[in-house]
Amino acid sequence: MHLLIPAAGMGKRMGSDRNKLLLKLLGRPLLAWTLLAAEKSLTIEWIGIMGQIIDFPEFKNIVENLALTKPVKFIEGGETRQDSVYNGLQALPTSAARVLIHDGARCLATPELFDRCTKALQACPGLIAAVPVKDTIKVVNNENIIESTPDRSNLWAAQTPQGFDVKLLKDCHHRGKESGWAVTDDAALFEKCQLPVKIVEGEETNLKVTTRVDLAIATFILQQRLKT
Repeated sequence: MHLLIPAAGMGKRMGSDRNKLLLKLLGRPLLAWTLLAAEKSLTIEWIGIMGQIIDFPEFKNIVENLALTKPVKFIEGGETRQDSVYNGLQALPTSAARVLIHDGARCLATPELFDRCTKALQACPGLIAAVPVKDTIKVVNNENIIESTPDRSNLWAAQTPQGFDVKLLKDCHHRGKESGWAVTDDAALFEKCQLPVKIVEGEETNLKVTTRVDLAIATFILQQRLKT
């Protein structure tokens, strides 16, 4: 399986003036924990990291320090996540038939989750890791007045990895560029192209580190995990 990691963003909501994936979690950059999980995966055989060129020296240093056995390619990212994934798809080896896309900020994903998604992707064109929503969700208008309360039993919180047939996803990205679609994940492109996307059970601990509070929670989770 081929893995693409969008890593071109900044840590504005983190209050950082640098790429948040370079911030430390138990002494290692966030990106390092993601790469370690990919290294331990039984199915991932190639890794592509989409980032800003200014961050490449530090990214390369992280990879070298981890002594990864799997090939890693550095790919220039774009202004948005969507642009970065588009660039990543063009840089995949020609042999790549399926791809997993995983946000580097979800640095607590386990090797088992990667492998579970890889297995499920053999039988479907697209999938996302997700978990059932626990909270009651309210739809509000511009004046912060509640308009509706959707049925929680049908709601899932999207995570990554997200996995797809490479040819189909490339076609969706091309259509997205031509049509001016702006989406926050690749599953949304599949949906716009009326292609099915399957849910694969994610992990409650697979949080996205966006704020300082998230970083504190991730530290606690990782500390507990390393004790076992």
